[in-house]
Amino acid sequence: MPRLDRLSQIARNNLLTFPAQVNETAPFVRLPKPLEGCRLAIVTTAGLHVRGDRPFAPGDQTYRAIPSDTPAVDIVQSHTSIGFDRVPMLRDVNISFPIDRLRELVARGEVGGLGSRSYSFMGAQREAARIESETGPEVARLLRDEGVDVALITPT
Repeated sequence: MPRLDRLSQIARNNLLTFPAQVNETAPFVRLPKPLEGCRLAIVTTAGLHVRGDRPFAPGDQTYRAIPSDTPAVDIVQSHTSIGFDRVPMLRDVNISFPIDRLRELVARGEVGGLGSRSYSFMGAQREAARIESETGPEVARLLRDEGVDVALITPT
C-alpha cells in the first residue's frame, strides 16, 4: 500500500483533494460475440493525439480521434499533469495506447479487427461535467456507428 508521507506536499494534497468519481452502478456488458469476431477501439485518458493535431490544454474536456492506421511514432502526448512520469510513454506510446500490440492480435486472428478510429481524452480532470454530458456520449455514439464492439479503456 502506497504511503502518502513519501510524496511531496503538493502531490499529497493533490491526491487528498482529488474529486474522484465513484460509479457504483457501472454496467457490465458481455461481449456480443467471441473476441475473434469483435472490432476493438482504444479510448484513453492519456491526452494523446496525432502529431499536428490541436494539443490538449489544461482542463480540456474535448477529445481527439486517432485513425487506427496512424503509425505509433505519429501519436504524441500533450497531457498536462504533475501526477505522473511522462518519460516511459514518450519512449513508447504503447504503454498507455497499445496500438501496436492490438495490431499484432488482429494479425494473429485473436481480435477480429480495429475500429476505424480510437479516441483520446485528457485525464486528471477535476471537473468532468462536459465529458459526462456531451463529449463522452458523443464518443460512445461514434464508436457504435463505426461498428466497434469493444472499447479498451486505458489510463495515462
